[in-house]
Amino acid sequence: MLGKCPSLVNSAIIISTRKLHNGIIRSAGATRVGSDPPVAPSQDDLKDLDLIRNIGIMAHIDAGKTTTTERMLYYSGVTRFVGEVHHGDTIMDYMSQERERGITITSAAITFSWAGHRVNLVDTPGHVDFTMEVERSLRVLDGALAILDASAGVEAQTVTVWRQADRYNVPRLVYLNKMDRPGASVDLCLTSVRHKLASTPLLLQLPLGTGKDFTGVLDLLQMKKIIWGHSKRDYGQQYKTSVVQKGEAEWDEAWEARNQLTETLGDLDDQVAEEVVAQETVEGLPADLLQSAIRRVTLAGTGVGVLLGSSYHNKGVQCVLDGVVQYLPSPLARPAPHPAPLYAPHLCALAFKSTHDTQRGGLLTFIRIYSGTLSKGQRVYNLSQQETERVGRVLIAFADEYKEVSSVGPGNIVVVTGLKGTNTGDTLVGSQSVATSVGQQLASKASQKNKGGTEQESHQDPALLVGVPIPDPVFFCSIEAGSASQQKALDTALSQLSQEDPSLHISLDPDTNQTILAGMGELHLEVSVERLRREWKVEAETGPLLVAYREAPTHAAPPTTHTLAKTIGESRQEVTITLSVEPGVDQTYTSVRMAYSKDNHENLSSLRRNHLSAVNRGVMSGLLGGPVLGYRVSDVRVSLHSLNVAPGTSDTFVTAATSQCLQKALVECGVELIEPYMSLEIVVDEEHAYAVLADLSRRHATILHNTQRHHTRVLSVECPLSELRGYSGEVRRLSSGTANFTMELSDYRRMSPQRQAQAVQAVTGFPPT
Repeated sequence: MLGKCPSLVNSAIIISTRKLHNGIIRSAGATRVGSDPPVAPSQDDLKDLDLIRNIGIMAHIDAGKTTTTERMLYYSGVTRFVGEVHHGDTIMDYMSQERERGITITSAAITFSWAGHRVNLVDTPGHVDFTMEVERSLRVLDGALAILDASAGVEAQTVTVWRQADRYNVPRLVYLNKMDRPGASVDLCLTSVRHKLASTPLLLQLPLGTGKDFTGVLDLLQMKKIIWGHSKRDYGQQYKTSVVQKGEAEWDEAWEARNQLTETLGDLDDQVAEEVVAQETVEGLPADLLQSAIRRVTLAGTGVGVLLGSSYHNKGVQCVLDGVVQYLPSPLARPAPHPAPLYAPHLCALAFKSTHDTQRGGLLTFIRIYSGTLSKGQRVYNLSQQETERVGRVLIAFADEYKEVSSVGPGNIVVVTGLKGTNTGDTLVGSQSVATSVGQQLASKASQKNKGGTEQESHQDPALLVGVPIPDPVFFCSIEAGSASQQKALDTALSQLSQEDPSLHISLDPDTNQTILAGMGELHLEVSVERLRREWKVEAETGPLLVAYREAPTHAAPPTTHTLAKTIGESRQEVTITLSVEPGVDQTYTSVRMAYSKDNHENLSSLRRNHLSAVNRGVMSGLLGGPVLGYRVSDVRVSLHSLNVAPGTSDTFVTAATSQCLQKALVECGVELIEPYMSLEIVVDEEHAYAVLADLSRRHATILHNTQRHHTRVLSVECPLSELRGYSGEVRRLSSGTANFTMELSDYRRMSPQRQAQAVQAVTGFPPT
């Protein structure tokens, strides 16, 4: 029979048979329905947590994230025209640079309805330079859809985003896109999911046809064929369905695959295992039992459902939406992060993204609400910044458009105006008194837990939600205004840009008084400078790209003692501190180690909390610049042997003394430069592979894997970042524009004396002494 997708009929926003071109706005922005703008959810919709899905789409570059999202919006009724990346008219890639480059740069959120559920969807970038966008989105999402190119399987950036999702225990589905490509292979993808992602794939569909003859999928749970036509007039809204009968050509393969799915579920789910034992067979188990098991396994993270389709040719996306509703969790099915439940029924929320919009009152803050209600005009307490702010408007995001609502409850993702002092990762609660009450509860529990033991210094208020980790930059350059008259505008623009993108670091070089712009890669910095020109109307000039080296001690040194004494006004300030430094295993300093001994046990045991906090601040300050070139010091462990503080000495003076002592200790322990190494995955045609390999050899690269994929070579490489300046243009030149590559930070490694000498001369302009 010929029919429409049931989910379309049940959707809160139904696609009618009106002509697609009626009321369509075509502008420099996205294409939208002019007569029927996106409808904001009702208050009842916002309160029913079980009908909410907060999901993200993540994938490698060009796997089809934005294309899939555009189909979702079309089928759900948000748009009546399908945007295409290559046409530059997509809803989600609304920035001019995204349309010009054909890539996603910033994560975009949108809300739509499907099968009676409200879906808050975030489309994330696939380029590693913008991995911060993926990180902060996954931090607040309840589920994710990982899209794979069916002809390539799991690629480099897919592994990266999968690990990010693992960090937050986000349940996932896998969608094998581009099933109509030559070389598309379900087996290849399933194998790579098992080996590269260390996950158990649950194949829920079989493909009908291969390559350009791919017409649809066979649903293994319902044993039903779903076939789309080749016409693009209806963009895949209509399709044919039929139940597979025993004796048909597809029956044997489908029945065997269904039994294999049941067997795998039996290994992962107790209820299926009990049913298999009771019936003494894996055959013929009811679809609703298997569906419930798939949902439980997905939520537990022990397996991942796999769906098939071709988004560009409008096949399979409705089934993906059904899978999102059926298998990914609602906010009720996901435990709220600690300590959010302690704030209930009062407000507890996390600010995870900021953006500037002059048309809507300046700063827009994206918030995930975990408990309580957020209302228009409400006063909230920013626990991270310890200040009270007033919410302006409460908005629901539709990419670059917003619809206002009066209030929202827990489980929702919203955008608010008016929070001028709130940054990415800040915790927002109902009031200061509520925060104090929760803090007292946590302090009481911690005191009971540590009773009889040594109290440990905490570096984050336990009443705070865990924020969003900000990656360290790997490239930096100087930046200055095109003219003196634009300097103030540049400073303002950089401040706002770094507030939007915390992975973009802005600093001032104290020696040259130059502004330093640091980011995750060449593309990241290039896009940021272009945004300054287009969005803030500021012309800026940048210096050459430099590598963000680090410094690390080579050996342990004896404890170093430093005394700092000074009379300030009528107050005598004096601190004597003894520290030691040695190589450590962690790249990021966390806290000073207490080096207890028979001689100093009494001194260290009697330290005041504020003095210990001041010491930690001093150590962190001292590690910001090492003795070789002033780069941050890592791979280090700092131990405190003694601290004597004269009465009346300020904590700031303790911090200064600690920093100076640490600098002396670093000189004694033979600090050397360590450089970032990058992991690259390069896909190049066979005829150009030799030229690319020869070029990599000249760049001191190590070839880890050289594998064949259809008619291309896939090279897995490790290479010093300093050798990769301008590599994007060079690899395209060598391959006549056919090669592409991805790059991410692997680790930091010690440099040979020769390479260190070259680096010192490149940075300072003088050979090392």
